[in-house]
Amino acid sequence: MAGIVLHLLLLLLVPPLLVGVINKTKSFFSGRSGPPLFQAYRDMARLFGKGFTFSLTTTWVFKAGPVVALAAALLAGVLVPFGGPPPAGFAGDAILFAYLFALSRFFTMTAALDTGSAFEGMGAAREGTFACFAEPILFFVFLALARISGSLQLGEMLFGAQFFSSWGNGPALALLAAGLFVLLLAENCRIPFDDPNTHLELTMIHEVMVLDHSGPLFGLVQYGAAVKLFVLGSVLVRVIAPFSAGSLATDTALFLVLMVLLAAVIGVVESAMARLRLTKVPNLLVAACVLCAFGFLLLLR
Repeated sequence: MAGIVLHLLLLLLVPPLLVGVINKTKSFFSGRSGPPLFQAYRDMARLFGKGFTFSLTTTWVFKAGPVVALAAALLAGVLVPFGGPPPAGFAGDAILFAYLFALSRFFTMTAALDTGSAFEGMGAAREGTFACFAEPILFFVFLALARISGSLQLGEMLFGAQFFSSWGNGPALALLAAGLFVLLLAENCRIPFDDPNTHLELTMIHEVMVLDHSGPLFGLVQYGAAVKLFVLGSVLVRVIAPFSAGSLATDTALFLVLMVLLAAVIGVVESAMARLRLTKVPNLLVAACVLCAFGFLLLLR
């Protein structure tokens, strides 16, 4: 029971901290003090304290988008191990995990289209197009992990001792981790795919879809994006470092340290790189997919 409570607390409370670490890292590299580490918590609290404003052209779909996206990300987080085994899981939950994010994407896109804005429709079209390139990456990773663990349950795929059964898995896991990192940046609309801090440039993808959201609904959008970053980041961390000391407190502390380091690495990447041209985005996603495919093929030897 203590493990379940701790898992849920991490899932609910930690995600905005990663956003703060990324922003702090970017500020450091640009020579600024930047916003406080916990500014994301304050921003969300301020948004939840405001009133609702809806366009007359929108329907219930517009309101359902952020709610479904957040619910899907939280449910996906229940299936992934953090410091200890996940609270829930079953054979085949890896497929549910992938399609929970597909459901989230579908409702976010339909909410954008529901506004009747051609600008937001443009962002929805880009989101749907790039998702076609990103989804195979996740499935190649799960195929490879299933091959290693002999299970389709995320908890067993990411929290077992099977990684140590053969040091020959190392090269394959390195390729999977590289592909997953690219997927993490793409799915969370980070540089070089998108910039979550811009709202007025024609190169953006996710931010253009939520321009009409405000107040508590925009707070849900921001919180849902942070939870999605945390959940996908936890998969990457478990692939990179599937260690378990056997103590819940030690494993949870190690997991948190690795998540903070991952957020710092994302901040470094965003400081060192510019956004890619939209025409180059599919090339990078296909390259990440090929890396994961080679990783899977290495495990078939």
